[in-house]
Amino acid sequence: MIPAAFDYYRPKDMAGVLSLLEEHGDDARVMAGGHSLIPMMKLRMADVPHLIDLQDVGGLSGIEVTSDRIKIGALVTQANLIDHAGLADAAPILREAALQIADPQVRYMGTVGGNIANGDPANDMPGLMQCLDATLTVVGPNGTRDVSARDFYEGAFVTDREDDEVLTSASFPLPKGGHAYEKQKRKIGDYATAAAAVQIVKEGGKCTFASIAMTNLSDTPVFSEDACAALVGTSVDNAAIKAAVKAMLGDIDPTEDNRGPVAFKNHVAGIILSRAIERAWSRA
Repeated sequence: MIPAAFDYYRPKDMAGVLSLLEEHGDDARVMAGGHSLIPMMKLRMADVPHLIDLQDVGGLSGIEVTSDRIKIGALVTQANLIDHAGLADAAPILREAALQIADPQVRYMGTVGGNIANGDPANDMPGLMQCLDATLTVVGPNGTRDVSARDFYEGAFVTDREDDEVLTSASFPLPKGGHAYEKQKRKIGDYATAAAAVQIVKEGGKCTFASIAMTNLSDTPVFSEDACAALVGTSVDNAAIKAAVKAMLGDIDPTEDNRGPVAFKNHVAGIILSRAIERAWSRA
């Protein structure tokens, strides 16, 4: 539980961060809140000779809510998501999800940017960002670029972000319709066995829009176009929900681990997704 020796840096601006990343290359890692990276360092699962802390870098802690879009800085904490009144009104699914992450101590330090950028398939924010069709902004030596959250994850702990780039924010259209974030876990504070983020728009008693993503059931979060399509045009009855679940089960690829065998995870995924769809539909 003691990490290997490392050099610690706390630059004051992004130019300093990028300079350190260029100087130390693969031996350097950026840290936002540290609640994913530090435990891995303590367990010697991550060797980080040069640790760059973003906490003193300005401009990464803002939450902007406009009439049609929301932007969240990388250093915004889960507690900030919970406590921000305007955000809770404009995008209540964020607060609902954040309240299910770990425990209060972790939520006071754990950041949105770290949760997204780490690439851990068990984290809650990646799937939620896919459901919200978020755009992720990264900055590097060649400037700033935007990546869709649905294209960002390439494998477990592997993302589209280059080693010399830093994720600075996530932005997405103002959520519409009903929402739900449903999560099953072994105990309070644990990662999900399965979690589902759902948005549904209802018009004239029919579903006109759906967005569905699930967490910790593959090497990456899974946004399922087929599951969404199974709901659109229906009254979201039992048949439609079963069709959406079937589509999602065809897109996920769980593996056996200490949370259970594959058959159990598929079973849990179906139940959690059904509950999330039903709750989102009731709120639409």
